[in-house]
Amino acid sequence: MLKAYKYRIYPDNDQKELIKVHFGACRFVYNWALEQKIKTYQQSNKSISRFDLQKILVHEIKPSNEWLKKANSQALLASLVNVESAFTKFFREKTGFPKFKSKKNPVQSYQMPQHYTVNFDRNIIKLPKIGEVNAVLHRRFEGEMKTATISKSSTGKYFISILVDDGKETPEKQEISESNTIGIDVGIKDFAILSNGEKVENPKYLKNSLKRMKCLQKRVSKKVKGSNNRNKARQRLSKIHEKISNQRNNFQHQISSKLISENQAIALETLNVKGMVKNHCLAQSISDASWSSFVTKLEYKAEWLGKTILRIGKFEPSSKICNVCGYHNSELTLKDREWVCPDCKTKHDRDINAAINIKKFSLQDQNLIVI
Repeated sequence: MLKAYKYRIYPDNDQKELIKVHFGACRFVYNWALEQKIKTYQQSNKSISRFDLQKILVHEIKPSNEWLKKANSQALLASLVNVESAFTKFFREKTGFPKFKSKKNPVQSYQMPQHYTVNFDRNIIKLPKIGEVNAVLHRRFEGEMKTATISKSSTGKYFISILVDDGKETPEKQEISESNTIGIDVGIKDFAILSNGEKVENPKYLKNSLKRMKCLQKRVSKKVKGSNNRNKARQRLSKIHEKISNQRNNFQHQISSKLISENQAIALETLNVKGMVKNHCLAQSISDASWSSFVTKLEYKAEWLGKTILRIGKFEPSSKICNVCGYHNSELTLKDREWVCPDCKTKHDRDINAAINIKKFSLQDQNLIVI
């Protein structure tokens, strides 16, 4: 299995300059390769391959741009691989046409495919062209090291993410039943509502920090563009954004790990989040909840442990159907949090009823989608 391990690194000033050179060189090569692929397709309706771009880069571009020689050659070639992957993903998954990388983006990164070493005893990572960098290696790993990604956050922190192949096979998925399956209905008031009646409160990290964020944003807008004071104000704003992101990730990791470890199968509803955020009254709350990120964590953790993720269609009326007798309440609106079934007189909590129905729908063969 492939797993990524992320560590904080502490380069000195000289090493920061070298890392900055790598950011610029890889960004230059990426933008150049993207431009070449676009021009070639416009002129001949054909795509230029990564290997042809590599020949041009080595024999023409690098000799005419001496500063590129300061960067590691393998990192430059990795940028060509990224361009090729971006185009492949665009044509296969229709996710969006590849974009040019901007120098003004506060988050920068480059990839190092090989020739780096990790010393856990000394807490040091040795990078080509940069040397030994101090790191906080809080977790050990065993296996073959693949690509390492060196990145800089908007707050000026440096990280390295190492992809490791531990040589283990993905566990086989075990049989699922109604007893070891749990349905989850995500929401805004409560982050997750489980089919067993349990509710996980939504911490609303963005909403709780919004007043302070607006104050810092106003200070940034009043500073002169390009001034040191504006950069300092922007750094303070970036720190609060980073804190909110870290809080949200930590919360979702705890909840997802608990759910995956306690259940063999997780039943979820397919949500059209892009369409839902078009509602300006709910857009901020939906973005703050970050349901897509939570589902992603559930999916890869289920893959690691041999658990199963079940999905139901986005048009299934999970909230409007009575889980006891199957009555369809077509008059139920978003503001109705509780309702009584006219047929069986059962009193329903809207969200718990939806979670139970999600579990029932997912276990029906005709609606079963196993990930």
